[in-house]
Amino acid sequence: MQIINIWHAVSYRPVGQIRTDRAFHQGHPTNAEKTMKTMINPIKRSLLLWLFLIVPLAGFSPGLIAQDAAGGEGGEAKSEAPVPAEGGEDGAKTEAGNETTAEETKTEDTQAPYNEFMEGKGDVDFFVTSNLWLLLAAALVFIMHLGFSTLESGLTRSKNTVNVLFKNVFIVCAGIILYAAVGFNMMYPGEMGTDWNGYFQWGSWFGIEDTAAAIKANMTAEYADYTWWTDFIFQAMFAITGATIVSGAVAERVKLSSFMIFAILLVGIAYPISGAWKWGGGFLDAKGYYDFAGSSIVHAFGGFAALACVILLGARKGKYDKDGKAKAIPGHSMPLATIGVFLLFLGWFGFNGGSVLNADPQLVSIVFVTTTLAACAGGLGAIATSWFSSGKPDLSMALNGILAGLVGITAGADVISPGYSILVGLLAGIIVVISVMCLDKAGIDDPVGAISVHGTCGLWGCWAVGLFSSNPAHSLGTQIYGSLVVAGWAFFFSLIVFGAIKAFIGVRVTEEEEETGLDITEHGQEAYPEFSASRER
Repeated sequence: MQIINIWHAVSYRPVGQIRTDRAFHQGHPTNAEKTMKTMINPIKRSLLLWLFLIVPLAGFSPGLIAQDAAGGEGGEAKSEAPVPAEGGEDGAKTEAGNETTAEETKTEDTQAPYNEFMEGKGDVDFFVTSNLWLLLAAALVFIMHLGFSTLESGLTRSKNTVNVLFKNVFIVCAGIILYAAVGFNMMYPGEMGTDWNGYFQWGSWFGIEDTAAAIKANMTAEYADYTWWTDFIFQAMFAITGATIVSGAVAERVKLSSFMIFAILLVGIAYPISGAWKWGGGFLDAKGYYDFAGSSIVHAFGGFAALACVILLGARKGKYDKDGKAKAIPGHSMPLATIGVFLLFLGWFGFNGGSVLNADPQLVSIVFVTTTLAACAGGLGAIATSWFSSGKPDLSMALNGILAGLVGITAGADVISPGYSILVGLLAGIIVVISVMCLDKAGIDDPVGAISVHGTCGLWGCWAVGLFSSNPAHSLGTQIYGSLVVAGWAFFFSLIVFGAIKAFIGVRVTEEEEETGLDITEHGQEAYPEFSASRER
């Protein structure tokens, strides 16, 4: 009954737009089978250890490992849903013999398909466990936004801490509402050739009808290994990441109101359009482009949007001397930055692990392993490269190296072997240091290294699929093409939109405001009021 009340409480999506596929990673089960055949034997012992760790987290019982995601004769669990009241098979009478109300009859009608499924028409245990795992994964991805907040504030000056945190709070709140309003159904509009043309389809409210057909189509394994609502909340956590990446790159000199307008348009319109090209079954998906969890669709998208904004915004005051040589502007709290990176590392297990889109014990475990190995290798690669180039071990570079490894493996975490994942991460750690130095020399001021971490390494991650994937269908040419299409879209959209905002209302604070700090000038409050008198503003 509670489930039905939820369906009645929300607006709905027209039946004609209901998805008939899983619409996130097309053809994924085939890739999973090919990947597992090539990777399981060499890491059998490690896999068993990871299974031991993952299974309790995801709520598995040992008997679930051999069950299929889409149904079958597996699960014996039954629903404890209310049994229709006495008074005949049609349920038209209550126990007292009175006629039921129209609302009660509707409730029984809409509950019936769900009850049928839960009584054994599908693999109930796997469905429930997969749904739970995706909800947990969504929560882990949400934690990443706390990581972004602490990382960005730690790598910038204390006088801008409130401003950095405020932008992240706004992105989360406005972004999720926008994704519900138009983004979700813009990103997953239906089947190409029937509901849309593979390039663009305007979205609508994310809800669905509360009819029996809608419940059966969207709340059982006939829809996917998770419910419609789980699908939305998991995807919404991804959607708000792009603008968060931009937030760090433009920190310490962007006008708050201008950034808020831009973030709304980026999350509400630009991200769902390019996301649909692959994950919504659009033209990139039709060409065979592969991006498992978003090295390009999320990270390169945000990184190249940030690049366009930084070019238009200009460098921070004092970043370059009169000869154009870059000067370091240290962040105010390396402990905060370090906490942020480890929170992001933790959240990435949901980001990549949840992108399996079910609780397959072997594949989820493999993704956890490749994600971890790439991150650690990325940290080592950045440490070695920065130490060699500057003569000192740089903590900020080490932290960005970890993130670079994570971004690099995200596109192929399920199709790249553990051994190759170390190589992918190591190269990402080297690439991010070189990218940061090149951008500094080019006059591109990025206080947190977001363009290099997410943009440059996002491209590398997609290209790595073409080089190291266990699936021979993943070609390097297609991967380069798809990643450049997404990055180019984000860059030119941002260049036009942020440029228009700059022309009409401006995008940069005054020199006096920048010198004072955005906490005071934009918000009228300080992050550390008891210490501000003793610190240079």
